[in-house]
Amino acid sequence: MRKTIARRLSESKFTAPHFYLTIEINMEEAMATRKKLNELSPVKISFNDMIVKAAAVALRQHPQVNASWQGDTLRYAHHAHVGVAVAVEEGLLVPVIRFADAKSLSQIATETKELAQKAKEKKLQPHEWEGNTFSISNLGMFGIEEFTAIINPPDACIMAVGAIKETAVVKDGALVPGSVMKVTLSCDHRVVDGASGAQFLQTFKQLMEAPIRMLV
Repeated sequence: MRKTIARRLSESKFTAPHFYLTIEINMEEAMATRKKLNELSPVKISFNDMIVKAAAVALRQHPQVNASWQGDTLRYAHHAHVGVAVAVEEGLLVPVIRFADAKSLSQIATETKELAQKAKEKKLQPHEWEGNTFSISNLGMFGIEEFTAIINPPDACIMAVGAIKETAVVKDGALVPGSVMKVTLSCDHRVVDGASGAQFLQTFKQLMEAPIRMLV
């Protein structure tokens, strides 16, 4: 597994010209929405499930980010298949949530838990880790506030998600307690330009700050 990881990520880092975009998101509304959803949901919904859903919805609005470089051509994906990085003892596996934009948060939560468990038990099948069009790496649970990730081929982008941090935020001209989260988008400059990546992140931010947008 380490040999495969080394080969794939070395190829990605030294072949794809990476650049990075970071945005800060106010998580107050997401936290309130998650609490309400978990009063109704048959399975516990995590912030990461909300992130997967928001990213998938944003990908449908920004197809240039949902793409890959294929030698000398660009390939645009018609569907949002989101890879979710899972740490296992031997390294890292990235099971894929297919058609994530069309799935409910409870469906995403159920599927993510099942795939993560399979990954840890070494029971993932090849079709469960293939076909990703975008990836997410979340280290927030370890208290990491901000980091950059290496693009997971053949994707053009990967989003690194940090911890939700309690801090002072400006609201109506006054400093008040708040909760923020930083995400950093690693982009393959052969496929995605700075403005395209920034527009995707703006849409993602809007969805996370008003989660009702991705539920209608």
